[in-house]
Amino acid sequence: MFAFRETHDLDPDPAAGGRRVEVAFTDSSLDLQEGEGVTAALAVLGAELDVAFARVSQVHGDDVVVVDGATELGGGAVGVADGVVTRERRTALVIRVADCVPVLLADPAAGVVGAAHAGRLGVELDVVTRTVERMRALGATDVRAWVGPHICGGCYEVPAGMRDEVAAAVPQTYAETTWGTPALDLGAGVTAQLTAAGVDVTVVPGCTREDHGLHSYRRDGAGAGRFAGLVWLP
Repeated sequence: MFAFRETHDLDPDPAAGGRRVEVAFTDSSLDLQEGEGVTAALAVLGAELDVAFARVSQVHGDDVVVVDGATELGGGAVGVADGVVTRERRTALVIRVADCVPVLLADPAAGVVGAAHAGRLGVELDVVTRTVERMRALGATDVRAWVGPHICGGCYEVPAGMRDEVAAAVPQTYAETTWGTPALDLGAGVTAQLTAAGVDVTVVPGCTREDHGLHSYRRDGAGAGRFAGLVWLP
């Protein structure tokens, strides 16, 4: 069910305020493609993790939604955006991908978490920095990030003009496939943006096109499923 899961605990004493965060990336055993299936799959996850879910309708932009106590969490999307942040406990933020870069963010001491969906356009627009900024507006100061599995620069072939356009905005994305054609390394671009924003980055390994334990649109086409990045405050 999980390709990666980690608990980051700053203080094991619950009386100290529960300074803990959970981060996870699901695998291909779950399909979180939009539709009825995502509701059922999240219900299974929710029962296991004892959380409610806040997911967004992703549109490859840079808007960021803030989830608070007034937000209705019933399985549907909480807004149209590619970033989401919250201070609410037992509310897991959900980002769904099939090659794009899922980014999980947290400041456990401040009790603020965030998540971002960074595809090609999202990297150009710097959605991850926009998400970090919204977290800091909620009180986060020491933000760390987990950059999840995504299509690697050696596999993400694009037209030369597209590579030049994206690299003009984010030079670290410039890449070449293993077969010698123009490519983009979105993960390198996201990592550079997070580092520039003063965020400590952990890169979770895995190329979606190469690893059949993860969903990939480039590998499987229109029938590809979606896996998720999840972050929550227990």
